[in-house]
Formats: sequence, structure tokens, C-alpha cells
Amino acid sequence: MTLAPINKKSALAALLILAIAPQVSALTLEDLAKRLDALEAQNKQLQQENADLRSSIAITDQKAEAAVIASEALAGSTSGIQKLASFAEKTTIGGYGELHYNNLSGKGGASDKDEIDFHRFVLFFGHEFNDDIRFFSELELEHSIAGDDKNGEVELEQAYIDFDLNDEHTARAGLFLLPVGIINETHEPPTFYGTERNPIEKNIIPATWWAAGAGIHGQLGAGFSYDAYVHSGLTIDNDFKIRNGRQKVSKAKANDPAVTARLKYTGIPGLELAITAQHQQDMGQGLVAGLDSGNLIETHAIWNNGPFGVKALYATWDIDGSAVKIAGADKQEGFYIEPSFRINEQFGVFARFNQWDNKAGSNSGSAKDSEKEQWDIGVNYWPHEDVVIKADYQYQSNDDGVEQNGLNIGLGYQF
Repeated sequence: MTLAPINKKSALAALLILAIAPQVSALTLEDLAKRLDALEAQNKQLQQENADLRSSIAITDQKAEAAVIASEALAGSTSGIQKLASFAEKTTIGGYGELHYNNLSGKGGASDKDEIDFHRFVLFFGHEFNDDIRFFSELELEHSIAGDDKNGEVELEQAYIDFDLNDEHTARAGLFLLPVGIINETHEPPTFYGTERNPIEKNIIPATWWAAGAGIHGQLGAGFSYDAYVHSGLTIDNDFKIRNGRQKVSKAKANDPAVTARLKYTGIPGLELAITAQHQQDMGQGLVAGLDSGNLIETHAIWNNGPFGVKALYATWDIDGSAVKIAGADKQEGFYIEPSFRINEQFGVFARFNQWDNKAGSNSGSAKDSEKEQWDIGVNYWPHEDVVIKADYQYQSNDDGVEQNGLNIGLGYQF
């Protein structure tokens, strides 16, 4: 057998492999140990991460459960919030108030008047039950404080519900202001001139005048509207003063109700014409001998043309009964006329002449010297359309000589 000749280069390579083989094997084992250590460390890290992940998953599950519970609770509270929002949307709040300062000098037996008085604080509350049924109320505190031996009163002047019969006609029931005169239904301070309300609507009509009853109001077309109500009447006593006969629906005598109807025209921009009639069969509710039926007629006109305005009102009572005729109070009447000029959005000036007589009957000498007259002249300043500052001077000229003359200043607001 013949051996092939050995290549020198191949032999050298073989010798080198044999020489380094143990070293290669040793390096590989050392490297393997390091790798095992690294793998063990990684395994521990993975175990820790796995534990952390499980804990995180448990917390996430708890949060998810809590989120579900919160979501369910929120759904319930959302329903409550929605109901509250719906209530707020259908409920209205408003009001007005006025502070008066009077500095008047009395003569002929009239006392001086130098006082400051928060005359009225009023809140309105209204609610719409649906598109056809609405509630409105007016709660008033007069003279700042009420109670035993205090000057003020707490009064509920309105609390009624309107029921729409259709788009033109509405039924009303409850306690409401009667549709008579100019200021009886609209008497917020920024809406009229003068610190005090005019003496005709105070002593003859008499504002503010409210009653309990029911009726209907609405539109007739062509600028005409109407009101018609049956309601609690006055209870006039032996002095036969109309204002003192207001019962204010406080355990009011209801032996004899009254009927009031008004027709109003507003078909021309800036113009209002109205006439109101009221009848009561027994003005004393059967409690005063010689006092029988009474009829009120009131009519007024309001005309505004640019900055110029004028108001005129006349009211008269015709009362039957022997006792009221002897007192000369079977006829009670009064009127006023009030021109005004709005200088700009903030300032306006006015003058008003008032004449009234609560004993204008002609059958008794006791009725003489009973006519009263009063001039008012002044200015209104509106720093805001719903806030007013007023100043006016009043001068009286009364047949009986009992007069109060001087300055009135007022602050009023509405919202």
C-alpha cells in the first residue's frame, strides 16, 4: 500500500488544531457558564415581571369592576341631573324692590314726614308644568321687617295657574292682580315715573289690589284683548274708604263675590286704550247696614311717540246704600294726566297732575272740602334699564287744607 505524500500546509494546519483544541474547549465551557448565569438572572427577572403583571391584572380587574359600578351609579345620577336641569329650565325666578326717602312738610293738621324706608322687597317664582299649564307667584315683604308691633307685612300677592285653552284663550285660577288701571298689574319701579305710586290708583282703584277667583283672558284679534273674572270682593267698613276694603285673601269674607271685566286695545304701536268695569252686589259683605252694591269704571290711555309719552287715567265708583250716601261717599272718583320726555336712554323727566275725591257725593254737606289735588314733577335716572334712581317734588292743594309737600327720592330695581 502506497501512502500519498503529505502536503506541508495541511500538516501544519492539523498540528495547530491539535494544539488549540483544549483551549477552545475550555473557553466554550467558561462561556457556557456565563450564559447559564445570565439565563438564570433573566429567568428571575421574568418571574418578577410575571408576578408584577399578575398583580397589575388584578388591580386592573378591580378598577374595571369599580368603573362598572361607577358607570352604573353615574347613569342613575345623570338621570337626576337631567331632571334637575329640566326643572331649572322650566322654572323662573325674578323680583323687584324699592327704597324710599321722604322729606315732607305737613300743614293744616298733617304731620311732617322725614323718613327712609325699604318699601318693598318682592320675589317672583314661576314654573311651566307643560306647554299649556303654568304657575306664577309673587311674595312681598313690605317695610323691611314684619311681626308683632313692626311696620312691615309679608304678603302673597299672586299665586295662580294658567291653563291654555288654545292659542288665543287662557283660563286662570288662584290668587291674582285684578286687571284694572295702569300700575296694578305692572308696578316694578323702573316701569313708571315718580318715587311713590300715583294717589288716584292708590286711593280710588286701589292698587295694589289682588283677589282670589277664576276666569279667562285672551286675544280677540285686530289688537283687542280681554279679561273676565269672578273673584273675592271688597269688604268696606263704616268709613267707606275703598282702599281699606281690600281683604288681601286673608280669611276673606266671601258672602258676596265681585265680577271684573276689561277690554284693551293695543293695535297701534305706542298706543294702549283700556276700559275696566267691576260690579259687587254687596260692598260690605252683609256686615254694614246702609251699604249695598257698588260699580267701578276705570279707563285709561297711554301714548308713546319717540321720546314723548303721556298717560291719562280716570276712575269712578258709584255705590248704593243709605249710609254711604249720608257720608257723601256714594261717589268716589279721580283722574291724573302725566306727560313725560325721555331725554336719552338714561334720563327722563315728567310732570303729573292728580285730582281725587273719596267723598264726591252731592247728597251731604259732610262731603264738602273733600277734593284733593297733587302736582308731581321729577326726574328718573336709569344707570341700567332694570335699575332706576328717582327724585321728585310733590305739592298738594286740598280743599280741607290738610297737605304734605316736599321731596321724594327713590332707588328701585327689577330682574
